[in-house]
Amino acid sequence: MRYLVLTDLHANVHALDAVLADAKAVGYDQVVVLGDLVGYGADPGEVIERTIELKPAALIRGNHDKVCAGLEPATLFNDIARRSIEWTAGVLSTAQRQSLVELPKGPKLVIKELEICHGTPFDEDHYVFDGEDAAQAMDAASARICLFGHTHLPAVYTTSDDQATSNDSLAEDELLLPRRGPALINVGSVGQPRDGDSRAAYGLLDLDKMTIRMRRVTYDIAGAQRHILDAGLPAWLAIRLERGQ
Repeated sequence: MRYLVLTDLHANVHALDAVLADAKAVGYDQVVVLGDLVGYGADPGEVIERTIELKPAALIRGNHDKVCAGLEPATLFNDIARRSIEWTAGVLSTAQRQSLVELPKGPKLVIKELEICHGTPFDEDHYVFDGEDAAQAMDAASARICLFGHTHLPAVYTTSDDQATSNDSLAEDELLLPRRGPALINVGSVGQPRDGDSRAAYGLLDLDKMTIRMRRVTYDIAGAQRHILDAGLPAWLAIRLERGQ
């Protein structure tokens, strides 16, 4: 089974469309989405609709989804994030906002050996930035492989040297995962990468080969920036896209 892994789409339909085209060319069986469909970008309705059309095997909420849905106040957001989410709530249709309301809280078990969360299994809003955070998340996980988002930074954490062996040559962006030990994986953000690489990020998890492909895709950044500026959103939200931060 090969899973298309999407997280932190952040209302960037230009990035999402490029990712979906690339993923279709490579091939996958099921889709999992780890939250934050909205916030920051200028096309939240389109991103919500496209995500639903994918009929994900598992889909959970992120912190921006919660706030936009009115389930939580924006008290922990900085000024730019707060202005963006208030604008987003105002442009979504009633049905689109209801879609956000109905997004389940993570973590969510997809199958016995695969779990997804937005932040961590023990706190959907907690950030994993280092080995200590990762160890705590792996201890709390209910499946051997746990996919997470929230940081917008690609990362793979494992505690085992028992890597899978493959008779097939690996792609340049493909990593072997442990056959028995835990793995905690962040494939990076579709809509707002923050690792200095402006290309959209997504993942392909192959549970037969026991590998993860950390894919990067170029997209129409100028188009996404134009939509942000035309919407009257803060200019920094456009600038950061070309900087990958």
